[in-house]
Amino acid sequence: MRVTGRVLAAALAVGLLAGGCSAGSAGTGSAGAGGAASAASSDASSSSSSSSGGAAGTAGAAASGVTPLEPLPAAVPAGLAPYYGQRLDWRPCDGGFECTTFRVPLDYDRPGAGDLTLAATRFAATPTASSSASAGSGGSGRLGSLLLNPGGPGGSAVEYLQAVARTYDSGVRARYDLVGLDPRGVGRSSPVTCLSGERMDAFTAVDLTPDDQREIDALVAADQEFAEGCRQHAGAALGHLSTVEAARDMDVLRALLGDERLNYVGKSYGTFLGATYAGLFPGRVGRLVLDGAMDPSLDSVAGNRTQAGGFETAWAAFAKDCAKRDDCPFGRTEQQVGEQLGALLAAVHTGGPLPTTDRGRRLTESQATTGVIQAMYADFLWPKLRAALSDAKAGDGTGLLKLSDAYYGREPDGSYPNLMFANTAVNCLDLPAPFGGPADVQRAVPDFERTSPHFGRGMAWMALTCAYWPVRATGTAHTIRAAGAAPIVVVGTTRDPATPYAWAEALAKQLESGRLLTFDGDGHTAYGRHNTCLDGAVNRYLLTGEAPEAGRRCGR
Repeated sequence: MRVTGRVLAAALAVGLLAGGCSAGSAGTGSAGAGGAASAASSDASSSSSSSSGGAAGTAGAAASGVTPLEPLPAAVPAGLAPYYGQRLDWRPCDGGFECTTFRVPLDYDRPGAGDLTLAATRFAATPTASSSASAGSGGSGRLGSLLLNPGGPGGSAVEYLQAVARTYDSGVRARYDLVGLDPRGVGRSSPVTCLSGERMDAFTAVDLTPDDQREIDALVAADQEFAEGCRQHAGAALGHLSTVEAARDMDVLRALLGDERLNYVGKSYGTFLGATYAGLFPGRVGRLVLDGAMDPSLDSVAGNRTQAGGFETAWAAFAKDCAKRDDCPFGRTEQQVGEQLGALLAAVHTGGPLPTTDRGRRLTESQATTGVIQAMYADFLWPKLRAALSDAKAGDGTGLLKLSDAYYGREPDGSYPNLMFANTAVNCLDLPAPFGGPADVQRAVPDFERTSPHFGRGMAWMALTCAYWPVRATGTAHTIRAAGAAPIVVVGTTRDPATPYAWAEALAKQLESGRLLTFDGDGHTAYGRHNTCLDGAVNRYLLTGEAPEAGRRCGR
């Protein structure tokens, strides 16, 4: 995700796809060596407003005095004309899909300084006799292309689309070509790489709750190794992987697809990418759905801290549910469940990593916490987490290690996708580093722990990586107004762990045409999880342009 911790903001975080099935990939945040956070309730979820944008709550306060994102000139600069004039060569690929590549400038301010090659995939519209009869279909004519992005940053939209295309609403599939574009530096689009699988294993295992100078030095060394690996392997591209540049790439693709306006569904970090597009090109906004929204007005410290609060909210929901279950290994009250999680992680920290059945690998405290965080992304993972915690309590770390591996996308052969590499590269460009060194983290830890007793300390330390990043940040916190844009639907889930509900309220309020759609529930993102109310409202908007009424709420 956009904040500079290593927690991912993506629908892929737990293998969450549009239909709620598993893809075994990972999902939110940036740097920090180790896992997602550490053991140590937040009010990140706030009430809905009846205004079209929703109330920003406490998150919106960060927007005060923050510079707005200014739109780019409507006319395409002459130096970019060759990029906007390319012809796409679509070829069959990957079981019923089409694939293509196209060029974009490495540096939009210096188009002659070199190019990047980006990859896209398409699932062509599939009209059916019944598609025009879909509720709120608004007719049966083709509506153009619908770009999808799963978030991250670092999630592959190509892989995501190929996993979810056939699960999309039949009416939407009948009228749109579904398109996935891997953003620059991601997946098949000039991907950035940083570490070998063996070194990534070490990176994910390092202690994220250091107690002494030796442990702090080990964490710093891991962050520095990660940053240096990215510098060595990525070269000049490392300074040109920002969200603003990725949004400009989307506009090139929009033109090459022949669409006057961009139609788009972005999840998690994909909401920041989509909102950035709207801010840069408000006159080219078609139908935009921003699900699991991020608040661009937050700086990296506030973003990491409030996200920790989101995971605390999700943990409280899990603990409350667990306490009612016969197979809950941690007690019969929410408080007991939380206390025993802390005791388990402390035991792993002081007693040493737990054995697993995975070829001699052992589970560290940071990996155990990452496994817990992985399960916060979707409540269908809660039974798996209860079983993993029960096994860990009995001395077997296998279940939590599998959850941690799923978070990072680790393959059975020990290799990793470029998800975390791209994630950190984008985040460290988009915002200045939250901390300049370990002393800054130590001063911030109390505030993080007040926001999130279970995850705050680790999420503060994981935000340290950008302090050692080899290129300076090019972005800052800002608001996005997108004045003059068509209605934009912002979806927020009340107990979303990775993108707290207050962020959706804040973004909807910032956008001049933002319309907040609330899902009262658990898990990360909402569209495509088979809630008739919410899916129906989004599909109707995609098919007719009719945005949900102000203050619309959906629940179980």
